[in-house]
Amino acid sequence: MSGTAVEFPARDGYRLAGTLYRPATPNRRAVLLQAATGVKQEFYGKLAAYLSTRGFVALTFDYRGIGRSRPASLRGFPARMRDWAEKDIAGALDYFARVTHGARIVGLGHSFGGQVFGLVPGSERYAAVVAVGSQSGYWRHWPGLGKLGMWLATHVLLPGVSHALGYFPARRFGQGEDLPAGVAAQWAQWCRHPGYVVGALGAQEAYARFTSPMRVYAVSDDRFAPPRAVEAFLAFYPNAPRAVERVDAASIGGGPIGHFGFFRERFRGTLWGEAADWMAGR
Repeated sequence: MSGTAVEFPARDGYRLAGTLYRPATPNRRAVLLQAATGVKQEFYGKLAAYLSTRGFVALTFDYRGIGRSRPASLRGFPARMRDWAEKDIAGALDYFARVTHGARIVGLGHSFGGQVFGLVPGSERYAAVVAVGSQSGYWRHWPGLGKLGMWLATHVLLPGVSHALGYFPARRFGQGEDLPAGVAAQWAQWCRHPGYVVGALGAQEAYARFTSPMRVYAVSDDRFAPPRAVEAFLAFYPNAPRAVERVDAASIGGGPIGHFGFFRERFRGTLWGEAADWMAGR
């Protein structure tokens, strides 16, 4: 099943591109898929199409500066990571609420997309949320050599290269889509703070107000979300009922999962089905 291309405004009027997947038989549930940093919406298309076969209306979209929401040039393009949450996700949530006519909205966030549920204006609209590969990005949460790599990325590479070029050329490093300079710089700043996004922005009260039920998928071979970083992420949401699904990549079958495998179609009969069952029951 293919979706329909749509366009809608962010909270500040910036036009965002999305894809809407409508089911033949709606179940009065809707899923807003919130992407990871530098990942285009097409990556989530097969999962969105699958969810529509289960009765969910689903929406994927690109943050400003990414994919179909990218301007002709990123050099000098004014965007920050918090804009993705406070303006882009919030705008997507506004639009989705209008077109689904009162359906119960579940947020499904991948990495960054799950980190910022508490930062989104109007977050009380989420009936429930799912976070996949979401973590605190504070660099000291990584073990061994991963800690050194995170220090170099957040203290040198992200801020230095983005300042020099006017954007961050993530494609050259094999790390997804190129990023606006402000996004890369703010991401690095958050990663240098022990409280990550919550501490860097002083957003403790906003996150404490978030009380929607959460299902968190922590994958054993996800090197981008080590256990210590996932535990720190859970502490962001002190008042949300949380269920943590610890996925053993070796025993579930289907090969490695890592940070991105959850969204591969080979897990249609396992991870996708389990997540859809949980969302349908909220």
